[in-house]
Order: sequence, then structure tokens, then C-alpha cells
Amino acid sequence: MESRKKTVMCWSGGKDCSLALCKLMIGDERDVEFLFSTVTEGYDRVSMHGVRRDLVYRQSDALDMDIEFVTIPQKCSDMQYQEIMGPVVDRYVRDGISSMTFGDIYLEDVRKYREENLARIGMEADFPLWGRITAELAIEFIAGGFLAIVTCVDTEKLSSEFAGRIFDEKFFMDLPERVDPCGENGEFHTFVYDGPMFWETVSFTRGEPVLRDDRFCFYDLEIPVGI
Repeated sequence: MESRKKTVMCWSGGKDCSLALCKLMIGDERDVEFLFSTVTEGYDRVSMHGVRRDLVYRQSDALDMDIEFVTIPQKCSDMQYQEIMGPVVDRYVRDGISSMTFGDIYLEDVRKYREENLARIGMEADFPLWGRITAELAIEFIAGGFLAIVTCVDTEKLSSEFAGRIFDEKFFMDLPERVDPCGENGEFHTFVYDGPMFWETVSFTRGEPVLRDDRFCFYDLEIPVGI
């Protein structure tokens, strides 16, 4: 019997990678070895999503999965990213991991970038959600029992009032037509705090919204006192 291939889940803590992970966990082609995430130097938060590292640790615990964090500099260039990630991915190959899995849905340039860079070292890129209609994915996510909160909004594409809202049917229905239902063009990012593969709900308290670079509205989530 052929052994299942090993993969690493590229992890932001948001809805798309959570849904992709769920599909992997119920499939029979890949074993997810662990989660992989990048945090931004100086902030110690998941890049773009703005979620604290400690909260994502708690998320991985709730999933009963290990997670590896790699720190990247602020405004990280592609060259810097390649220099940092090269040794990390080389180690994965030596450990027998054959692919990295992503929650991307339809951005062709992003997929090509990932595939070309991984192919150079003999790895594959997996996209469990690829080609799906994003409105259908959003409905599937909500109907599947996932719970998520919006942690970052690009105010050039969506009102800052959407930051801190729960990603539910009301949020979905309130989105302007020009905004992708899954925020695939970077309109918004989320943090998933419960779902069908979670052992427990990830607790958090609400902080305050913060505007950075006169564009991105981050909604801070904090670990509850005493936990």
C-alpha cells in the first residue's frame, strides 16, 4: 500500500486556510505534518492578519497540531523572504515533506509564484480550494460551523467599520458588490476561533482598532486575563 504524502499547511489563522485544512483532514491523499506561519518582526503578529503569535499558538493547540513560526522583517522584500525561507523549506525536504498547502482560491500570479519557488527544490504546492466560487465557499464556511472574526480591513477597498465584525451571513450580505466574498483580493482578513476540527473554542477579548500606513485597519484581539 502506497504511503500518504506529507505536507505542511501554510497558516495565517484565517478562514481560507482553515477550510483548506479541514478538507485535507477529511481527505486521504496527504498527512498534514504541522502548520507554518510567518510573523512580522517588531509586532510579533501574523503578517497581514495582525493576530498575536500567542493567540495563534492557542489556535494550534485547539486544533491539536504543532505550528512553526518564522519571523520576517517589516515591509519584507521578495529577496529577503527567499533568503529567510530557503533554509526552512530545505529542511522540510530533508524531512520527507513533499508539499506545502495553501488556501488560495483564484489568484493565478500567486499560485504561479508558489509553484515555481517550491519546484526549484523539488516540492509541490497544493491548493484544495482552487477554482471554487468564493460566494459558495463563504456560505460553506459559515454553514460548516466555523466561527471567525475580521482582524484586518484594507480601507481602500472596504470600510473600516467591517473590522471586528463576525464573519457570518449578515457580514456576507453587507459586503459591497465590488468586494470578494472571501476577501481574496486582500479586502479583509480573519481569525478563526472555532470550527468542526477544533477541540475547543479559542477564547479572546476584543481590543481596539488601529489604523496603520493610513490604510490598514487592524482590530486587535487579546488573550483573556487568567487564561
